[in-house]
Amino acid sequence: MENRTRNLVSAVWMGVGVACATGCTVGQGLFAVSTVSGIDLRQRVTASEQRLADDRKQSDDDNAQLRRSVLDLSDQIEALRNEVVTMRGQNERLANDVADMRRSQKDMTQAVDARPRRFDSAKVTMDGKEFVAEPAEKQEFDAALATYRRGDIAGAQTGFVSFMKRYPQSGYKPSALFWLGNAQYALRNYRDAEANFRALVMAEPGHLRAPEALLSVANCQVELMDVKSARKTFEDLAKAYPQSEAAAVARERRARLR
Repeated sequence: MENRTRNLVSAVWMGVGVACATGCTVGQGLFAVSTVSGIDLRQRVTASEQRLADDRKQSDDDNAQLRRSVLDLSDQIEALRNEVVTMRGQNERLANDVADMRRSQKDMTQAVDARPRRFDSAKVTMDGKEFVAEPAEKQEFDAALATYRRGDIAGAQTGFVSFMKRYPQSGYKPSALFWLGNAQYALRNYRDAEANFRALVMAEPGHLRAPEALLSVANCQVELMDVKSARKTFEDLAKAYPQSEAAAVARERRARLR
């Protein structure tokens, strides 16, 4: 009995020793593994922090470059605006200078044009109308009228047309229209003759030649076989100028129309 007890105690102590030896070995292994994992983790964290720092630095550099680019662009835009303002001011000054030059040129031209009129123009009377005419103007009208009276009808037509082109605002114009119409009527150019007679009446219905011109309008319409219009023109003439010789002729010719 005593021997069995002694053997049992020995076995227990041997088990305890084995357990202690085994436990110590496992603990040492676990500690070694834990130490390696911690070092690796720290290295990874350090690498990540370095990458973040590098990325942050690169981002800061990029932002700084972008800000410099934006500032440069703003400076360029401001410079362009200043150039535009300067150019606008120059254009306005140039436009004003051109306008001043044109006004000066116009004033000089008017002065030059008016100078011979002051010294050479004179009052004339034609068909009861008094007005101022230049010597060359009077000479050209008189020449065209003299050509008509000599019987050179075609030459007179050319002369009166040329006169009105050269002096469109002339006081001779109503008389020139009247004689041009007569020349065209004689040349059987009835439509142009009617237009010129009518232009005289419409421009100056109180002109001395207006009743006769309206009678000539009706005569042109008769020649053009437009009897209806001729009858109406004769009636208008008799109403507008009832005391004129042309009105008496108009009443007589209207009575003969069929």
